[in-house]
Amino acid sequence: MLQDKIKQFTEEIKGFTPTSAVDVENFRLKFLVAKGIVKGLFEEFKTVSAEEKRTLGKVLNEFKQLAEQTYSDAQVQFTHTEKNLQREEGDLTLPGEGFQLGSRHPLSLVRKEIVEIFKKLGFIVAEGPEIEDDWHNFSALNFPLEHPARDMQDTFFVEKKEGNDIALRTHTSSVQVRLMEMGKPPFRAIMPGRVYRNEAISARAHCFFHQVEGLYVDENVSFADLKQTLFHFVQELYGEGTKVRFRPSYFPFTEPSAEMDISCTICKGKGCQLCKYSGWVEILGCGMVDPNVLENCGIDSKKYSGFAFGMGIERITNLKYEIRDLRLFSENDVRFLSQFETELV
Repeated sequence: MLQDKIKQFTEEIKGFTPTSAVDVENFRLKFLVAKGIVKGLFEEFKTVSAEEKRTLGKVLNEFKQLAEQTYSDAQVQFTHTEKNLQREEGDLTLPGEGFQLGSRHPLSLVRKEIVEIFKKLGFIVAEGPEIEDDWHNFSALNFPLEHPARDMQDTFFVEKKEGNDIALRTHTSSVQVRLMEMGKPPFRAIMPGRVYRNEAISARAHCFFHQVEGLYVDENVSFADLKQTLFHFVQELYGEGTKVRFRPSYFPFTEPSAEMDISCTICKGKGCQLCKYSGWVEILGCGMVDPNVLENCGIDSKKYSGFAFGMGIERITNLKYEIRDLRLFSENDVRFLSQFETELV
């Protein structure tokens, strides 16, 4: 009888416990499609008497609603489960997601290029501590006690001691002293590193920056050797045809001393804001090592001579990449750094 069939299938639906999406689909095919059980029962309902219809009509509608609700709940359950599994496990057949390549910092790029140029000339790379004592940072380099660089306005002192102050190094010349103290000439080395000076931060100055200093000590070293070495360096870094000039200057640790200018790489010597419309830009200081410095380091100044030079990597980088604000080098702005993606080496 129809009532018995409805009761039988109702018990089956109530006991339905799917374990996969396949079970849910099989339930739909059995009960809810055009030739399924629910449709079949409604066709059979048309053949019963009017009195039975009044009794079975409500029961059959409740059965249909039960079948549809059971299928709907099971479908939602396994749809969410599959989505969660896809999120957790992922589709292993898909290609991997790409990732964005980083880039070297412009200061690192220029430092590497400077080092490579001088390595070809036989210079080794020497390094030293960033926290220095007075001897290596000042006294051995022929800085008199009254020199302005010893003032608190220029130097970050870590500890004030009687006769031996401890400070953050103000130049990498301290590495030159340590190198000369360790052995006997000849010395041919460059000293790249970070240095610190107590200055106001602006577009043109910072409280820390980077230097590369060089030292060559041997017998019969002359100013002509210095000029030729630096001339070669400029041609390699900025290209052949870059003009060079030396101007007399003063540094406590070199005598004679000079500052070296190059023709402005931006305006090509015609005059612009960077070169202050002179056509020339200073890039480094240099000179012959003062005999007092050699003697302070235990080197016979009558037998040996040498030259030294020092340049700020930021200044070199400014000219190479036309960067006008020193603060960009230390702000870690991805928009600025991403411009050097093509320079990844």
